[in-house]
Amino acid sequence: MEMALTEPGLGYYMTRDPFGTGGDFTTAPEISQMFGEIIGLWSAVTWEAMGRPAGFVLAELGPGRGTLMADALRAARARPGFVEAARLHLVESSPALRARQQAALADCRPSWHAGFADLPPGPMILLANEFFDALPVRQFVRVGGTWHERRVTHAAARGDDPAGGTFRFVIGDEAAVREDLPAAADGAIAEVCESGIALAAAIGARVAAQGGAALVIDYGHIGGTGETLQALRNKDYADPLSEPGAADITAHVDFAALARAARGSGAACFGPVSQGWFLSSLGIVQRAERLARNGDAGTRADVEAALKRLIAPSEMGNLFKVLAITDPPITPPAGFAARVL
Repeated sequence: MEMALTEPGLGYYMTRDPFGTGGDFTTAPEISQMFGEIIGLWSAVTWEAMGRPAGFVLAELGPGRGTLMADALRAARARPGFVEAARLHLVESSPALRARQQAALADCRPSWHAGFADLPPGPMILLANEFFDALPVRQFVRVGGTWHERRVTHAAARGDDPAGGTFRFVIGDEAAVREDLPAAADGAIAEVCESGIALAAAIGARVAAQGGAALVIDYGHIGGTGETLQALRNKDYADPLSEPGAADITAHVDFAALARAARGSGAACFGPVSQGWFLSSLGIVQRAERLARNGDAGTRADVEAALKRLIAPSEMGNLFKVLAITDPPITPPAGFAARVL
């Protein structure tokens, strides 16, 4: 999965711009400016709760086209001092997307980094929208009362099809000792995103030691088992093993695992709450009403459609969830005060 997405010169994200109407999928920032504006105001209010540190690190993991950050910074200008104090840092591995981010954020003088560990020290506000779902997962299948890892093999490697190019799933012969997986019925599939768990632990350690907060927004669940690995190609579902590098491959995020890792590193966690509840509690409905009131009939229809897609339970409202990872002294961040797990 990691190679299919990020292998230099070959991986899906390394060779194209997958976002928007011409890409394979559309993320929340591309649906409406309202999403980024709400995130920007959340960031500014959180910065104020941190004591308004000067020269703080404002970072985003996987910024896409830079749309979220551009909208966030524009909206955050409503809170005096925030934009001036921010030092913008972007974690991005794709050359094509770095170029798009440069165009969108040229006035903000961003710095780019290959990974989270490369970010400079200091108080930090970190944004991660649809980043964790693209991190590789390991799958385990319950067989005979024990877990066995589900692996990928090539037909030619087994002699089944020496001239062909077919990848297939196989189940490992040896049982995997996994204390982090629950007992389940035979045939059940569990997924573990080890790199995501490690990243959540690193984020937790960073904000606990140096101050700050991280906001994780993604589609996912709270613990449990089940297969969620999927691929998108040409805006349609595809076989994850077909044409590696030509499709976006993702898996749902286990928010319970991320929260455990961050707490284990000394951070506080709030949520996850549903995206619909989070955005609504921060005023996206009122923002939509204002935009619609100032536009023509076409604009009003577009705003209403975008709002529904972002917050309706049948759209992104329930499937997408929001988790905050903070420095323990910070009180519950905006959008989380009434729902803390």
